[in-house]
Amino acid sequence: MSWFLIILFLLTSFELSGCIFDPKKEYDSSQEIPGTNTEKTTERDDLYVETVAADLNVPWTIQPYEDGFFITEREGHIAFIDKDGSLNRQQVELEEEVASQGEGGLLGFVLDENFKENQTAYVYHTYRNNNSLFNRIAVIKKQGDNWREQKPLLENIPGADIHNGGRLKLGPDGMLYATTGDANMKNEAQQSEILAGSILRIDLNGRVPEDNPLEDSYVFSYGHRNPQGLAWDENERLYSSEHGPSGHDEINRIEAGQNYGWLAITGDATNTAMQSPLFHSGNNTWAPSGISFHNGNLYVTGLRGNQLMRFNLEKEEMEIVFSGEGRLRDVYIENDNMYVITNNRDGRGTPGEQDDRLLHLKNFEVHTE
Repeated sequence: MSWFLIILFLLTSFELSGCIFDPKKEYDSSQEIPGTNTEKTTERDDLYVETVAADLNVPWTIQPYEDGFFITEREGHIAFIDKDGSLNRQQVELEEEVASQGEGGLLGFVLDENFKENQTAYVYHTYRNNNSLFNRIAVIKKQGDNWREQKPLLENIPGADIHNGGRLKLGPDGMLYATTGDANMKNEAQQSEILAGSILRIDLNGRVPEDNPLEDSYVFSYGHRNPQGLAWDENERLYSSEHGPSGHDEINRIEAGQNYGWLAITGDATNTAMQSPLFHSGNNTWAPSGISFHNGNLYVTGLRGNQLMRFNLEKEEMEIVFSGEGRLRDVYIENDNMYVITNNRDGRGTPGEQDDRLLHLKNFEVHTE
């Protein structure tokens, strides 16, 4: 056997065994699409995937409520999905029209802690003003099957076709946190007086909290490229996921007032005035978005990587725990079950007939083995 044939045989063997993995390769989700409320096995015999709801229109945020989920759709609707799979698509009336352009649109969404009584929630969306794109955060109220804006909390957040950030979360301190992208203006992420490329901290009346790290500023941390995930651990430490440039995606531990380096440092580069990531993807691409914390691990959805990743914070290890359904935008954990949403219709995926979908990963043991 020639050396050429021997090398070809070894390379083929590695590829078949999964030792060679190209995270930039798009998964063709049309090859295998489960029907609504039907189960299929994956590589793990004990893991089943159930399609709770199909035909979503580029969903962005999973917000659980009682026996169902509110899910934002980028073009401007909020879909309510019962756990039996029924879908009620609801109108959202805002003072500024949603600009569903590029990566922008109706993005972050979180319910007020007293939602059952006051029917109040908070949204982050892109809008147009004088032919320029911006983002804003507004208070909305549910009225029947529709939502209506009550007041803006923060406007004129820099926006663009790309890098709008968009995640909203209520922190354990009762404050509203929001991620903003650099809006394709790289140098502005290093300017702490500008809202782009930052994680913001806002009180629920729209004021700057008195204990924010920068005086008279909503900016909680800066130097971010395009952060899209927020989660706290059991000790109320904050973590964020962030899209890097052509690889070098990041998982960061967020501390008040700190600079996270974009665009001065990426990957293993260091600067004494800047924070380095806990994890980064090197030359590979994850395009991490929504994240959730459970039992010492961060679970992070990947868009370009087409996978759900688990980051063990104690061991500083990452592993892929689910893939095969294309681009994943957000994740929610409930006991030992997970829910994820696909984003195969966002213009960068390969959609199947039922995309996009809310998937239930049944019997998923999310504790560390």
